[in-house]
Amino acid sequence: MSPVTTHILDTSRGKPAVGVHVILSRQQREWTEVARGITNADGRVGDLLPKEAVLTSGVYKLRFDTGAYFAGLDTPAFYPFVEIVFQLITGEHYHIPLLLNPFGYSTYRGS
Repeated sequence: MSPVTTHILDTSRGKPAVGVHVILSRQQREWTEVARGITNADGRVGDLLPKEAVLTSGVYKLRFDTGAYFAGLDTPAFYPFVEIVFQLITGEHYHIPLLLNPFGYSTYRGS
């Protein structure tokens, strides 16, 4: 399993958010892209990185292209994208869910 995984639940529809583009970046002097993926039929990106990948400790972010997702549903939305910034410690697994609707979102560290 990838050391960083995510999934998105569209709480307004009660369904996984399918086809959302996700970018993982690491903060150095500037943000550097590490990986990218697209949510599957379950709203998950489980293969963002190879399972053997080792990320160094530091500050990372996941960027979700929520504007394009809602545009594809012909649904007006307030947030064109969502960025979740988090502190990563080498050797741990990070699952970062996104609970999403057109006018709000929440997140937490999952398992």
